[in-house]
Amino acid sequence: MQDNIRQLVTNSSISQPPVPETNDQAAQYDRQCHGFWYDAVLAGSALLFVVYLAVNAKKNVEKLRNGRSYVLISYYALLWLAAGLNLSWCSLQSWQCANGREVAWNLLSLLTTSGLLCLEISLVGFLLQESYANGREALARIFTISGIIVAVDMLLKAIYIFGFGVLLFFDDVGGTHRMKWGLWIIQKLLLTAVYGYILFVHFSKWKQKLPPRPAFYNYVVIMFAVSGIALFSSGLAAFGIGFSSWLYYLVVIYYHSVYLPFLYITFLADFFREEDFLLDNAYYSEMRDAGFFDADWE
Repeated sequence: MQDNIRQLVTNSSISQPPVPETNDQAAQYDRQCHGFWYDAVLAGSALLFVVYLAVNAKKNVEKLRNGRSYVLISYYALLWLAAGLNLSWCSLQSWQCANGREVAWNLLSLLTTSGLLCLEISLVGFLLQESYANGREALARIFTISGIIVAVDMLLKAIYIFGFGVLLFFDDVGGTHRMKWGLWIIQKLLLTAVYGYILFVHFSKWKQKLPPRPAFYNYVVIMFAVSGIALFSSGLAAFGIGFSSWLYYLVVIYYHSVYLPFLYITFLADFFREEDFLLDNAYYSEMRDAGFFDADWE
């Protein structure tokens, strides 16, 4: 009896090992909610752009229908798709720090980033064509190339997320997460190289092979700078450099709140304004031929 009591006291005096954290609890510590103003800037800017597209949709669709440009019609439809996905992503930022939303947030982020990447790659392909009104074969070739690139990118990210459990689309605090930042470094390096190559050709003796569109080169310069900053911040984050986080978040804010309006203003807005000018000229010609301005010459 005494031996049993002695054994019971001995067992109770031994400190129990700490209970290990569950995967959900551990992942929760690696997630960061940015707060109201960060979410408001993203959601507000994305919503304003979608509202702007909706207000002008009827007029723009009519002009695209009259122009019958397969490239511009496809580009406009792709812009709408990317804007819708981006609005959902910006409005549901709370999912990345909420339990039970991991799979949904990963899928939404994967679709959104793939949609934006497809638009970015296709846009470069569109603008490298000789004219906006190229036929279906050229359009099919562009979408085939961009589709293959985006599919490979999606597959690689899906393997990282669901195969290796990398928190690719979760903003982390603490730890370097080399696999996560390594993937972003590869992607940003490729984009920076593409924009840098276009700029190199533009300032070389092969300049005549590129389209003579000033807006295109302004776009390339800005995207080269943004991709370079994203590459630099990802490289710093891989080594745990402190200020890399806010630099990376600055690029994220630009890409999700400014990129799509920047595309529209740089390219499509000019097309629609040009169509308005041509339409006004057509009305003026018709009225002049009908004799409405004969009194001005008397």
